[in-house]
Amino acid sequence: RWATHGEANDVNSHPHKVGSVTIVHNGIIENYIELKKLLEKEGYEFKSETDTEVACAVLDYLKNKKLWNNLEIIKEFSTYVKGSFALGIIFDDELDTLYATRCDSPLILGLGKNETLIASDIAAVIKFTKEYISLDNNDIVKLTQDKTEVYNKELELSCKEKQTVNWNIEQAEKGGYEHFMLKEIHEEEEVLYNTINEYVDTMETFLQKMPDFTKYKKIHIVACGSAMHAGLIGKYLFENYSDIETSVEIASEYRYKKVFYNHNDTLVILISQSGETADTIACLRKAKENGIDTLAIVNVVSSTIAREADKVLYIRAGVEIAVATTKAYLLQVAMLMLVNLKMMAEKSKIDDIELKATLNAFKTSPKVVKQILAQEDKYLEIAKMIHKDEDIFFIGRGIDYAISMEGSLKLKEISYIHSEAYQAGELKHGTISLIEDHTKVISIMTDEDLYLKTISNIKEVKARGADVILLTTPSLDNDYEFADRKIVLPEANKYLVPMLSIIPLQLIAYQVAKLRGCDIDK
Repeated sequence: RWATHGEANDVNSHPHKVGSVTIVHNGIIENYIELKKLLEKEGYEFKSETDTEVACAVLDYLKNKKLWNNLEIIKEFSTYVKGSFALGIIFDDELDTLYATRCDSPLILGLGKNETLIASDIAAVIKFTKEYISLDNNDIVKLTQDKTEVYNKELELSCKEKQTVNWNIEQAEKGGYEHFMLKEIHEEEEVLYNTINEYVDTMETFLQKMPDFTKYKKIHIVACGSAMHAGLIGKYLFENYSDIETSVEIASEYRYKKVFYNHNDTLVILISQSGETADTIACLRKAKENGIDTLAIVNVVSSTIAREADKVLYIRAGVEIAVATTKAYLLQVAMLMLVNLKMMAEKSKIDDIELKATLNAFKTSPKVVKQILAQEDKYLEIAKMIHKDEDIFFIGRGIDYAISMEGSLKLKEISYIHSEAYQAGELKHGTISLIEDHTKVISIMTDEDLYLKTISNIKEVKARGADVILLTTPSLDNDYEFADRKIVLPEANKYLVPMLSIIPLQLIAYQVAKLRGCDIDK
């Protein structure tokens, strides 16, 4: 297994064994350096650079004290370490038993026929079973050939509800596509239909199924990575259409910062595909400790965030295997758009006629997604133009800047090209010095209120020799002399454009990575 700490080599890879204990580990032991120094004083020598070997040594150290049985040792372990962990543990004196425990890292039990499996996600065990158990923090599992026992943090036997996943092995396989990422992009039409179909039937059912937001005057959106970029689109929508002050925070920062809550009218929205993102879970608990209402937008039913939030809105993305999220991000944006429409309706910012028309546009949006996916030749042409570059810039204003950030992230995380997204108006404040002859600049221009300003910024980079790739809408399309390549989205309702804009950027990133010979899914 890959190493979280240290170089990815045989010494650092899992499993790790120290003394009479062997473990595999997902997560980060934050105080491992401090623990390592203490253990070295006890005579322990370390072979790897990992926090996992230190965690293993802590278990062995506790084992050697001979004060506890193996269950009690695992319980005691949690008092020594800080951070997150999901552990699979074997003790030499109990080789027919597999122990497992978790704290802020996901861990499930797959319930097969005559076998039980531990994994971070059901996708890993779907070949064997659709039935699983979700574990709570500090639960300890003891598995033998014929028995599965789950103990809570007080070491009391715990009765856990068995759950059944609603997708199958075919959805966890490539299905004829070359890569999972490409398959998952092409699933966007179907999963968008599934999600919209659940929440949007008639206007009346939509208004009933969405939560009541009337009391909220301030919203904090908290998320990581692509989910945070989706949150930036939510911020734009909530502020510009619903007049609700909104902040977007990276979860790893929010959990540690001082937050000034308005207790009676603040809502914290947590966005997470897995529902098990450790930093986002910590932010959820922080909000709840302060008596603040919480709403989760998640993909995985019965995940930690789904269970602990006050309200939940589920996206129906199914399983995502590729490391780069695509369809889940699209649905997160779609859900935030629906939340915004409910807020607008509550505040009389949209009348019934426009609301019905917009909801109907949502119901037909999968067809628009299909039209965008059909233009793959155009995306490949652009990929061939940029795949040999090592520096690429994305620019946009307003909501287009949020789209630029996600487009840039998709490109860099799978093609390893250095890519940055900038607010187009900030270029003149130093960044434009990085533009040279044939520097590729991908310009997002869908905001009708700001497009003239964006054109001025594009002309600035063009004047310094940039090759410009423009993504725009039919209403803003023109014979622009500055565009070396152009992508025009299909005609669509204005509320759908921020969601639809990302699809070409996902496919361009995929094609670039493929041309560069990258391992796209990992």
